[in-house]
Amino acid sequence: MPSFRSQLNITALRPGHAPEAVMAAAVAALAESHHVEGNQLDIVAGVPRITLRYTVEESGWAQENATACASAALMRAAVERVAISERLVVLRRIRGRWSPVNR
Repeated sequence: MPSFRSQLNITALRPGHAPEAVMAAAVAALAESHHVEGNQLDIVAGVPRITLRYTVEESGWAQENATACASAALMRAAVERVAISERLVVLRRIRGRWSPVNR
């Protein structure tokens, strides 16, 4: 099954939400339709970034990429309910390397 990563920078929490709510919202949104293989939080140049790795059902290259991007957008919408985000990036595993998916 094709493997993807979605990376999203988090710039602020919305009032009344704990930091843990960000990752919980992201994982829950992706897990509704995909197997989430892992997630992590990194600080890149002082900005928190969540990364989620998930698989997409095989359906042909273009459809898989479209599905991964649509799912990433839904994940971002879920995160936006608890935090403010920027710079969503979707990557696909190709021959052992992570390559950006063109949307």
